[in-house]
Amino acid sequence: MKKYLLEITVFVSGTVVMVFELVGSRLVAPYLGTSIYVWTALIGVILASLSLGYWIGGRLADKSASYNNLGWIIFLAGIGVVIPAFVKNLVFESFLGSWNQVDWAALISAIILFSLPSFLLGIVSPYAVRLKIRDLNNSGQIVGNLYALSTAGSIAGTFLAGFLIIPLLGVTKIIFLLAATLVLLSFFLLREKLWYRLFVLLFLISSIFVVSWLEQRQYKQTGEISFSTPYNEVKIFSGTDAETGRPTLNLATDRFGRQSTMFLDGDDLSAEYTRFYRLAEHFNPNFQKTLMIGGAAYIYPEYYLRQYSSSTIDVVEIDPKLTALAREYFSLKDDARLKIIHDDGRVFLNRNEMKYDVVLLDAFNSISIPSQLATQEAAQKVSEALTDDGVVLVNIISAAEGERSSFLQAEYMAYQSVFPQVLAFVVNSPDKPEQTQNIMLVALKSPQKPVLSSLDQELDSFLKQLYRGKIEPNRRMITDDYAPVDHYMSQVLL
Repeated sequence: MKKYLLEITVFVSGTVVMVFELVGSRLVAPYLGTSIYVWTALIGVILASLSLGYWIGGRLADKSASYNNLGWIIFLAGIGVVIPAFVKNLVFESFLGSWNQVDWAALISAIILFSLPSFLLGIVSPYAVRLKIRDLNNSGQIVGNLYALSTAGSIAGTFLAGFLIIPLLGVTKIIFLLAATLVLLSFFLLREKLWYRLFVLLFLISSIFVVSWLEQRQYKQTGEISFSTPYNEVKIFSGTDAETGRPTLNLATDRFGRQSTMFLDGDDLSAEYTRFYRLAEHFNPNFQKTLMIGGAAYIYPEYYLRQYSSSTIDVVEIDPKLTALAREYFSLKDDARLKIIHDDGRVFLNRNEMKYDVVLLDAFNSISIPSQLATQEAAQKVSEALTDDGVVLVNIISAAEGERSSFLQAEYMAYQSVFPQVLAFVVNSPDKPEQTQNIMLVALKSPQKPVLSSLDQELDSFLKQLYRGKIEPNRRMITDDYAPVDHYMSQVLL
């Protein structure tokens, strides 16, 4: 094995780098989302750290290259990889709590959490090259072979993380597994202090099982449990409705809000904005067929089936794991009038040939917006999916006016360019339109002016929350070619 030990070392190091980077994105996601800012900071910091590691590693190798030293570098990299598992909450909740700008928060958190292990892993390749070269006549071949193996390891790590271990194990357990892999690798390079490193290895391996046990214990004691899916870091937890004091079960994919919430003592809707979907009754009272993009825990689709006994609903949800969790924790049941499609919402719209009376778009959470669903072209596809009297209701997180209204302005322009009538209803605090909150954007395919009052008391109260100010088109329209959605949302969250 020693003959190929350096080749194994650079391959494993390359694998760990890419798994660590992809897992890093999931570690950050619940706190800062998965915006372009987060990915830019993560990729930039890791590449900068690797570059610095290459530079320092080359100089260290020329001075004192040895298997012993390389073993210590690998061992320390293993310790560095596991640090984010212990300090992430301190970093995000204590230090970054004072940062409202996602771009700076993402950059600082990436530096704190990911720069040290990436720097140490960057040292490995030049160090291995120096140890491998015995004859300058074939030095080029040796360098090429080792860097090819490192890149092959990175490719393997990319597929391994994305297709297998992230959905299977979850972030914290993967971090411990990466650290254990590096510490085990150091055993073959470094002979001294064997018992010390054996203790660390056993600690890391046992931590994987301890984390699983703690997750189950936490759920039994607090009703809170976390899951990794191919698309989200999901937390399910019990809570109390702030307005009514009633017990709730909640699903969240970020720290800013809840993507689904359900009363445990009744069938009525807990999330205030979902009640505004009743506006579909007012603007298209004879609707029979509804499309909903974004299912999450399927709270509203279940309510819809109870409320509208003769109507059907198709739900497009990109994440099959969320559907499975909805079945297990939120009482989702099969129904002949409910059709579930696991697909990207925009991809579904592009292929769709059905006509719907109502489209409900609930795919925009508080920090991560699928830009492909926010564009003018997406609005056009929604229009094509609607009947002549159809209506679309889009749940948006934004302010109605002021500096936090960027996303609403851009979305309003996109829908106004396609639909003859577009209305905005301020959901949570209509008396504070400058406040970030849920806003229900309603676009009507019919050019006929709607009546903005109702004999139904609840519907009439919703209609009275129509925003009557002027939505200024101060932003460029979002299109498939120009979609700075993350930039707009960073302003919304200021």
